[in-house]
Amino acid sequence: MSGQVGFSIIGVAALVAHAQLYCADTALVHAANAVKTSLVGCALALGFERMTSGSLVNQYPDRAGPTTLLGMRTLELEETLGENFGPVAPRMFANAGKEYCVKYGATIEHFAKIASKNHKHAVNNPYAQFRDGWTEDQVLNSPKVTDLLTKLMCTPTSDGAACCIVASEDFVHAHKLENQAIEIVAQALETDEPSTFESESAMELAGYGMTKRCADRVFEQAGFAPGHGRDEVGVVELHDCFAPAELFTYAALGLCAPEGAHKLVDNGDNTYGGKYVINPSGGLEARGHPIGATGVGMHFSVTMQLRGWSGISQAPNLFNTADKRGRYGLVHNIGLGGAVVNSARQILRCADPEPDARLGYNHATECRPITMADLDKVKAKKSSEYVLQAGLAKL
Repeated sequence: MSGQVGFSIIGVAALVAHAQLYCADTALVHAANAVKTSLVGCALALGFERMTSGSLVNQYPDRAGPTTLLGMRTLELEETLGENFGPVAPRMFANAGKEYCVKYGATIEHFAKIASKNHKHAVNNPYAQFRDGWTEDQVLNSPKVTDLLTKLMCTPTSDGAACCIVASEDFVHAHKLENQAIEIVAQALETDEPSTFESESAMELAGYGMTKRCADRVFEQAGFAPGHGRDEVGVVELHDCFAPAELFTYAALGLCAPEGAHKLVDNGDNTYGGKYVINPSGGLEARGHPIGATGVGMHFSVTMQLRGWSGISQAPNLFNTADKRGRYGLVHNIGLGGAVVNSARQILRCADPEPDARLGYNHATECRPITMADLDKVKAKKSSEYVLQAGLAKL
């Protein structure tokens, strides 16, 4: 089989309207590796989540949670950064945002601009949890969650699921999927280093360093010299669990200089008409953040963009390049405690820019519920009616 990997995501329907993850993105890495090493010709990565109400809590009270040390370190760093309040997760990212502001001169208004941008992007996303298009003033005037963050700068509680299919080139050709196959040019998985806890940096604690290392690996795999390749990116889905995370992730990914993230916001280079279109789906803040599905949902968004199927949300100028395969899409997903996945993709073929007629509609721009007829088309050759009916009864 070829070393190249064709990438295709099946439709997500109303049942999984908030599609997005941590473990599922890792599953995508394993699926791609299984195809690349010829263990299989086709693999499916799946993520799903049904969250409890309110802020994140440890679901297993008989043991320490995976983010216990992060929470402890967050409180310790506040002795230097200043007192804070609220749940630990938003505090961690608020502290990182505060550190960026102190170092480089950003303000809370930059976080409001990011959140408002994402909520406006989500207006045209049929899978988004919130499609209200909140303004900057509405974001700033929403209830405070921490000293720096308001409610509309934070991700909501979300249920959802998403899946994607990874296939070899041979499989793509055999099943005539050339009009929708997207090449995984590079993919990397990183985790924490000692500096996460020992650097005295709230940004490092919130994943800045491992994001940077992962992004550098991805662009190196894609064949770019150190520090290069970002100008070839046209569309990005990144992990904006809280607005400050999006801000400093611009710098961690190398989309701008370390001190230039808030300038990128001021220049409008994170939205339509600017240098990049970042989180065209609305991101985690507006599309939703069902933790177990988030990363794969990001890949769905970027895949639809690279197919040119995203309708009114389509990022411009992805295909107006000397390389007929088009510009790159970049996906960044992070799970603290800790893993980060970056994937860079490029158009493999764009012979047919129209959505696949086999579905009967464009699932990038229209959200339809899954029917039994849909299920019958894709269920395994060997399936248990008893199990299927039991699962449907739970919905």
